[in-house]
Amino acid sequence: MLKFIFQFFIFCFAMVLVATSCGKTTKVVEEEKITNTYVSDNYTKQEVTIAMRDGIKLHTVIYSPKDTSKKYPILMQRTPYSSGPYGAGEFKEKIGPNIHLMKEGNIIVYQDVRGRWLSEGHYENMRAYVPNKTSEKDIDESSDTYDTIEWLVNNVKNNNGNVGIWGISYPGFYSTYATVDAHPALKAASPQASIGDFFFDDFHHNGAYLLSYFRVISLFGTPRPNNDRPIDTAWYDLPDLRTADQYQFFLDAGPLKNLNTFFEYETKDAPRLAVDGMTDDYFWNELKEHPNYDELWQSRGLIQHLKNVKSHVATMVVGGWFDAEDLYGPLETYKNIEKYNAGNYNTMVFGPWDHGRWSKRDGRTVVGNYYFGDGVSEFFQEHIETKFFNHFLKGKGDHNSGLPEAYVFDSGRKEWKQYDSWPPEGVEKYKMFLSENQELTTELKSNARIEFVSDVKKPVPYSEDIKTVFTPRKYMTDDQRFAARRADVLVFETGVMEEDFTLAGDILAKLKVATTGTAADWIVKVIDVHPANTETNEEMQGHLKMSNYHLMVRSEVLRGRFRNSFSDPEPFVPNEKTDVTIKLQDVFHTIKKGHKLQVQVQSTWFPLIDLNPQTYVANIFKADEEDFKTQKHTVYTDSSIEFSVLE
Repeated sequence: MLKFIFQFFIFCFAMVLVATSCGKTTKVVEEEKITNTYVSDNYTKQEVTIAMRDGIKLHTVIYSPKDTSKKYPILMQRTPYSSGPYGAGEFKEKIGPNIHLMKEGNIIVYQDVRGRWLSEGHYENMRAYVPNKTSEKDIDESSDTYDTIEWLVNNVKNNNGNVGIWGISYPGFYSTYATVDAHPALKAASPQASIGDFFFDDFHHNGAYLLSYFRVISLFGTPRPNNDRPIDTAWYDLPDLRTADQYQFFLDAGPLKNLNTFFEYETKDAPRLAVDGMTDDYFWNELKEHPNYDELWQSRGLIQHLKNVKSHVATMVVGGWFDAEDLYGPLETYKNIEKYNAGNYNTMVFGPWDHGRWSKRDGRTVVGNYYFGDGVSEFFQEHIETKFFNHFLKGKGDHNSGLPEAYVFDSGRKEWKQYDSWPPEGVEKYKMFLSENQELTTELKSNARIEFVSDVKKPVPYSEDIKTVFTPRKYMTDDQRFAARRADVLVFETGVMEEDFTLAGDILAKLKVATTGTAADWIVKVIDVHPANTETNEEMQGHLKMSNYHLMVRSEVLRGRFRNSFSDPEPFVPNEKTDVTIKLQDVFHTIKKGHKLQVQVQSTWFPLIDLNPQTYVANIFKADEEDFKTQKHTVYTDSSIEFSVLE
């Protein structure tokens, strides 16, 4: 399991070269011959410890080209997931953001962040930013990056004085962090699938806890044993659910507090880890003791500190439209750098990918059952990512990189588009109402009530294909017919589209709801209903066909208690009509002529998110069995969905 998780976060490269154009993609035309010994044949490896301003030493691995006839920029990645393999003669098989940057020569650096693996110090999940540092003890990830770059440019031979940083997921967070109070030598940063705030990324979505992360809590916070040796696989205690049916496991487990038993252990082979008073369950305790968006989560969010991105750092934010883990992070990172740093070079690249898929070279781009085209990732690596880093680290370094402000993939038309802004010029708000008779209409036809029963014993699953996995990825494009046929999922649909309808930007669901209880979650899904004659692709699961496929384009949950404030939750008044507004993350998807646009509304999404008791309690992590009650919910037909539509 651990090996799978590490692969989940660390770049993998296949041996395929694909030729592409901006709008269309073509199949493999030539195979790259990259041997497993390419790195050791062409690079030297050095392992060093770099002292930070407070004296803590961080383990750093440096790969330098053997060709010393010229100078190279430094491309670095800071990671909590190991900079290994460690030891002389042990080499990574692939280094750098992609094979092009590896083959043409760069000094590639990996570093274990503070408190992880071979680096000294105390580790903190999303360490809080410290503004206005006044002493050597005022450290954060920005200062650690600054001190690392200072050492590298002064001590690594044949460097040209320019530094870039990249990373996917948690390393993407460190890449964003590097731009704040950045070192003068840092010229280019590419945060990719970057975490932005743990109350909206990964562990929560708008305050709802993601049960899908339960098994890997120890990955996000396990301290170094005795603070003097690396964490290895023996120190990660991943809960064994002892079943392949994750839905039934969490349903049988009951209230969240019953999961505490998975952290109440101490054996001869797995003693309790304790560093600075923390044990390996401390992150679980943080989650359950801080159910609201309080100072703990607010201090660790990075989005609000992006007013301090230095102007000499060019940024290229990368994300996947179907990233189940980190969609909020890259979108908000791009938007806030853009908002507060008008003179900076800042561009965004979003493609039809799940989490980090753009780093692979697997030819066909598929998320779950849905095929988006050939060579999409390869095109990104060669024509976008490599071009960005080369321009700012080896080329002119000015703002005229040749890349657009927004390089985005239309997941409906299955083609790349370039725009001078995001959302593109010409986008207009387009309101549709959740009308009676399952209609999605452009006019308000009535003010009626549509009721459904939300049974806590039979919650709506997030997929019909639930496995015991880390975080499910394929559900982001899963066929939603199974949900549309349930009585506790409301369906609203247009007629067959007579012309293309392009969604480009965010979506705002303005629900008018009521409940017989005092608490409820609200989930909204936007769906592209394909026509009956749609051709089935080879990746489709055997029991499905693309005919009438209900492609989920975007979905989001809001824990109802946070409808007015994420910091100060409040109950519903039973049977009282109440406004609940849900911001769905941006999309770029064309509902093509002949398709239909559908919206689904439901109140459970299990076990992707935890089960809401539907009775208001101060802390759902401490709710009792008797708090969980079946309730009747109401959606009023003056509820609306506001789309961003590109004319």
